[in-house]
Amino acid sequence: MELTRIKGISEKRESEFAKLGVYAVEDLPALFPRAYLDLRRITLLRECYHNDIVLTVGKVTNVPSAPVVRRVSYVRAYCSQYGEPFTAVWFNQPYVLGKLKEDEEYLFYGRVQNKFGQVSLINPSFEPIGNNERLKGIVPQYPLKGSLTQKVVRDSVKIALRLCPPRSAVPVSLQKKYRLPDLAQSYFRVHAPSSFAEKNEAADRIAAEEYFALISAFRIVKGGGEQVRINRYSCTKEELGEFVSRFPFTFTDGQKNALREIYADLKSGKVMNRLLQGDVGSGKTAVGLSAMYAALKSGYQAVMLAPTEVLARQNAALAKRCFPEYRVELLVGSTAAKEKREIKARLKSGEIDVLVGTHAVLQGDVEFARLSFCLCDEQHRFGVAQRSALVAKGVSPDVLVMSATPIPRTLSLIFYGDLDISTIPDKPAARKTVRTNIVPYAKYDDMLNFIGKEIAAGRQAYFVCPKIEEDEEGALMSVKELFEEVSGKLPRVRFCLLHGKMKDAEKTEIMRAFKAGEFDALVSTTVIEVGVDVPNASVMVVYNAERFGLSQLHQLRGRVGRSDVESYCFLLTHATGDSLDRLRILKNNADGFRIADFDYEMRGGGDFLGARQSGKFIGDLGHLSYSSSAIFLAKKLSDEAFASGENMEEIRRVAVAKYEKLKDITLN
Repeated sequence: MELTRIKGISEKRESEFAKLGVYAVEDLPALFPRAYLDLRRITLLRECYHNDIVLTVGKVTNVPSAPVVRRVSYVRAYCSQYGEPFTAVWFNQPYVLGKLKEDEEYLFYGRVQNKFGQVSLINPSFEPIGNNERLKGIVPQYPLKGSLTQKVVRDSVKIALRLCPPRSAVPVSLQKKYRLPDLAQSYFRVHAPSSFAEKNEAADRIAAEEYFALISAFRIVKGGGEQVRINRYSCTKEELGEFVSRFPFTFTDGQKNALREIYADLKSGKVMNRLLQGDVGSGKTAVGLSAMYAALKSGYQAVMLAPTEVLARQNAALAKRCFPEYRVELLVGSTAAKEKREIKARLKSGEIDVLVGTHAVLQGDVEFARLSFCLCDEQHRFGVAQRSALVAKGVSPDVLVMSATPIPRTLSLIFYGDLDISTIPDKPAARKTVRTNIVPYAKYDDMLNFIGKEIAAGRQAYFVCPKIEEDEEGALMSVKELFEEVSGKLPRVRFCLLHGKMKDAEKTEIMRAFKAGEFDALVSTTVIEVGVDVPNASVMVVYNAERFGLSQLHQLRGRVGRSDVESYCFLLTHATGDSLDRLRILKNNADGFRIADFDYEMRGGGDFLGARQSGKFIGDLGHLSYSSSAIFLAKKLSDEAFASGENMEEIRRVAVAKYEKLKDITLN
C-alpha cells in the first residue's frame, strides 16, 4: 500500500520516509523508535547539576530574529519554567528558528549547562506540547529526515498498525507451546508502551519473529536437513568414562551434561555440528578432547584447529599428554619445510592420529586418510569458509566448535552453521573469582608497588596495552613504551615483551620462558587474549581499559585466576561518565555470559549482526533493543517448525521474502 494513502503524507514526505527505509505502509510498523522519553518523570531544571542529561518542559518567551554569528553560529531562545528563566542554545542549527514560537510550551531533552547561576539547555531536541494527547507516559522518539516531525511519524505508524497489523509465521502450536505474545499486539506495545518492561517483552517477541524468518530463509537456501552419518563410533560410555578419569580433576555437572549431549550426537544417525560454549576456565577443552577420544578409540583421525601458534602449541602439548597411545603432530606456519612435507605424507598415509595446527592445516595439500572429527578452538577467530575448508578434508566429519565468548560473537553461527548448542554454565570449584579494580592514573604507582610485592612472593603478572607503536597524539601508551616504563619503575622484576609483529618462533619461545618462570612479568598486546594458560600468573593489568570491549576485557582477565591462588585484574583508565560505568559492569560481574549480554545490549542488534554487505544489515530490526535470548528462541522455533512441517507454506513465503532482501549477502 502506497504511503500517500495515509493522510498527512505528501509526495515530499514519501521521499523523506524512503530515506528511512520506509517505502510502503507495510514498512511503517518496522520503523522502530530510536529512543523513548519517560514523561512520567519530568525534571525541574533547578534540581539539575551541570552536564546532566534531562527531559523537561518549558515555555519559550522570546525567539531571536536571526542566529548569532561569532566564532560559531548559534541560536539562543529565552524560556521559563514555572517562572524561573533559562535559555536553550543550538549551535550550527539555524533551522530551529523556523520551528520555535513564542508563548508556546515545549518538551525539551538535552544537556544542562549550569554556570555562574545561569541555566541553559545545550542542543536540546524539542517538540511542542500543545494539545498533543500522545505526549503522555512513555513517548517514542523516531529517526527523522527532512521536514518529518515526531508527530507525523507517530501518527503514521499508528495508522499503519491499524491498516496492516503484522502476522506471525510461527505455527500456532509453537506459539502456544512457548506462550508467545500476539505479534500485532507486540508491535503496538513497542510503539506505545505503558511501561519499559512491557516494551522489552514486546521487543523480544518481535525479534524472535524476525530471526525465525531469517534462520528459516538460510535453512531453505542451504537445502535444509542434516547429513546422514557415515563414520560409526565404537567407543563405549565406559571407555569414554575411563578417559575422563585421566584428568586430574572431576568434571563439573556442566561438563558432564555437555559431554553426554556430544556423545549422543556421535552415536546418532546424523553428523554432529555443535557449538560448545562456556565461560573462561569452565573446562571446554577437556570436554572437546574427551569427544575427540571417542573418534580415536573408534579408529579414526582427528584434527584440532587453533587461531594462534601459541595456542596451537599449548593444545598440542596437552593432546600429547592426554593421548599417549596415539600419534599427535603439530603443523603451524613456522614448521620447517622438510618437517611439513613429512607430516603431510604421514597424515595422508594414516600414520598420524591427531593433527593440531593453525591455518596451515587448511592448505590444499594437507590430506587425511580417515578424518572423522574436527575440533575448532576459539571459533570466533575463524570464518565460516575456513571451517568449511576444514570439514571438506574428511567425509562428513563431526564438528565441534568451542568459544568462551558466545554472545555476541558466535550468534551468527546459528544462522550460518545450523549448530546445536551445548553450554557449560559452571566452573571448577577450585577456581577463585578474580578481584577486579578500576584504577585511575593517580593511583598508578600504588598499583605498581602492590604488583611488585606479588611478584616478590613468587607470582607472575601480565601488563597489556592496545597498541604496538607510539601514538601520534600521545593518547595511548604503546607496548614498547610500556616495557621501558615498567622496567624502570620495577627494576627487580624480570620483564619480557610480546606482541603480534614478532615472528611466531620468537613468540613461542617467550611464552615458553614465561610459563617456565624464567620471567616474572609479560608486557604484551592482546595476543595473549585467548587460551594462554600460566597458572602461576596472578595479576593482570590492562592499560587504557576503556578502549577494549567488555568481552575482550573478560577474556584478558581470564588469563589469571587459573589456580587456587588469589588473583587480581587492574583496569587502568582515564575514563569518566558512560565509559567508566561500562568498566564497572566488568568489575561487578564475573559471569562471562552476563558480561557478553551487556556488551551485546550496548552494541545493539544491528551492530552485532555487523556482517554487512552492500550497506545492508542482516535483519530489519533497526533501533529495536532486544535480548539475545530472542535469537536462541528463534532457532528453536525454526528447528521445531521444520521438524513438524506445520505452516510450511507460510514459512516459505515469509522466508523467501526475507531472502529477497538479502540476496546480495554471500552465504559461505
